Parts: sequence; C-alpha cells; structure tokens
Amino acid sequence: MPNASDTERTSAAAATAPAGGRAPARAVRVLAFAVCAALILSWPGLAPNPYILSAGVMVASYACTATAWNFMGGFTGYVSLGHAAFFGLGAYGTGVLIRDLDWPPFAAWLAAGVIVVLITVPVGIAALRVRGASFVIVSIAFVLILLLVAQTWQDLTGGSDGLVVPRPFPDLSRPEHHRAFFYLFVALLAVMLLAWWAIDRSRFGTGLKAVREDEDKAQALGVPTRDYKLVAYLISAFFTGLSGGMYALWFGDLDPIFQFSVLLGAYMVLMALLGGVRHLYGPLLGALIVGGALEYFELEFGGTQLHLVAAAVLLGVVVLVTPDGIIPAVRDLVRRFGPQDSSIREMTAAELLAHNRASGRGGPPPHPADAPGPGEDR
Repeated sequence: MPNASDTERTSAAAATAPAGGRAPARAVRVLAFAVCAALILSWPGLAPNPYILSAGVMVASYACTATAWNFMGGFTGYVSLGHAAFFGLGAYGTGVLIRDLDWPPFAAWLAAGVIVVLITVPVGIAALRVRGASFVIVSIAFVLILLLVAQTWQDLTGGSDGLVVPRPFPDLSRPEHHRAFFYLFVALLAVMLLAWWAIDRSRFGTGLKAVREDEDKAQALGVPTRDYKLVAYLISAFFTGLSGGMYALWFGDLDPIFQFSVLLGAYMVLMALLGGVRHLYGPLLGALIVGGALEYFELEFGGTQLHLVAAAVLLGVVVLVTPDGIIPAVRDLVRRFGPQDSSIREMTAAELLAHNRASGRGGPPPHPADAPGPGEDR
C-alpha cells in the first residue's frame, strides 16, 4: 500500500512545462523572417542583369497568385483549377479601363479588382453548390468560357491579337521598370500575407478550417458554411484579380491564351501544395521553387514543349514525396529528431499542493492508507 513517502515525487498532468522554451523559438522565427525579408528586398540590387531581374518579378507575380489561391484552397480545401479566370479578368479589366476610359493606371487596377468581385458573386453562388471533383470541373469550365469570350470579342479584348496596356511609368528604363514592379508585387504580397494571417486567427478562419476538415459536421454545429465559403471565394478572387491587373501594368502585352490558361491555375495549385497550403508562407516558398524552376525550364526548353513536361514531372514529385508540403514535412522532421519537450514535469507533493491552492482547487484528497488511525494526532 503506497504511503506519503512513496508519493514524495509525483507526475502532475495538470502542470505543464514552463513556456520559457517558447521565447528562443519565437526569436528564431523573427530572425529568419527578417533575413528572408532582407534578401527579398535586396533582390533588385543582387540581380546580375535585367533578364534575371525580370525573372524575379515573374516569381513575385507567381507568389501573389499562389497566395491569393490559398485563401480558398488552403482554408476550405476546395481545389480550384480555374483561378486563371480571375487573373485574366483583373488583367483585361485594368487594360480596358486604361485604354477606353483613360483611367489612371492604379485607379483602374483597383477598380478591376472590384469588378472581379462583382462578377464572382453569382459565379461563386452557383459553383459552391457542388464539392470535390464537380467543383474542379465547374472552375475549369468558367475559365474556358472566359478564354472563348476573350478570343472572340475583338472590339473589347483585341481577340487573339491580345491587348496592349500603356506603361504606368513611361519615363523609366526597362531595368528601372522591372525594379519598380518588383517592389509593387512584394507590397501586394505583404498585404495578402497580413490578411491571411488575420483570417487564420479569427473566428471566420476557424469556421473555414472546420469546413475543410468536415463540412457536414461544421454545418451541423451551426457554422454558416455556405456564406463562409462564398466570402473566402470572393477574397481569393479579389486578390487574384489584383495580381492579374498588376501583371498587366508590368508586362503590358496581354495574350488571352496565357491570361485565361488552365495551366496557370494548375501552377497556383502546385506552388501552394509544394510549400504547404495550411501554412502562411507555404505558397510563397512554393512560388520561389516552382516559379524559379519554370523560368529555368522556359530558358532551357522554351522553343519546345519540354518545359511543360518538366513542370508535370515536378508536380508528380510533389504529390508523391511531400503531399502535405515542404514546410509541414520539415517541421515534422525537426520534431522527430530534435529535442523533445515534455508536457509533464515532476514536482514534489508540497509543490503540487501549493499549485492546487493557487488555482483554487484546494489540496488533493488524502489517501486512505495515509489517514490517521484511532488515537493518532490529526
């Protein structure tokens, strides 16, 4: 029968390890963020030539589109291959407002983002009635319809000849133009990351993640799943449209085959999946890897279709090797081989009693074997 001397040291499940170990980890994250931000902002000065600088702008554009896609795909689990529709609408909307209405470039850019949202409302209401593969098919059908419209509406879009968008900074040289838009894309990306971070920690974000895990159960628990999904879809479309409009201002020459390409939507999915759709920086990391690889493949195999084959192989490797993304895989690896933090620590019986009194629970009930017998002092 155990007595007090046997229980001198006990394991208290309610007493967790001190949070002092969290401070170094937080400091490491802040330091890593500062270093990465410094490297990104210094890229225009590090680029050896204008072509490499333009490739950096393209990768920043990919980072924006992948992050914009992740507002829908990462939070709700709905995989859309038709987000190029919003990209193309933002690009063509910006170009048409500048060409036909003579709007200031960045006013047209913002207005095009609002137009994308207005068009997305009825589309989202219809598309979000279905799930899974049906939703993927609907998203692809939408982008193909817009591709057909862009190619045939000659008076508005220029048809297959495309649309030329005037440069917003006509006095800048080409390298200075690339440098300016690199920072504009990075600023847009920073706004997206801040919005994603805020949503992730909000009640709205919790509801979206409940939809991702089990939509039927979330609806049964009172989560307005239909409204939440629609709002996430609109936010994702808005930021994707802004990315397309920024691309139009930078590149200046719009081709409907590229702007409304299912392949572009597949690239967004690939980048987000590679980095990790449930992590803030997952799409950004995926864009750095996939975007850089695409630019390299285009340079090496641009005259053939081999760059598409290389992209398909990369997608297959991602699905087979890191289905949850690089960031979750690295984090799990660090947890497996790194120092293990115990959530239970040993404490003396006196420490446990003091802890319970401080928390208002009082002392533990005495063990029957430790109760005083007849005639013993209590």
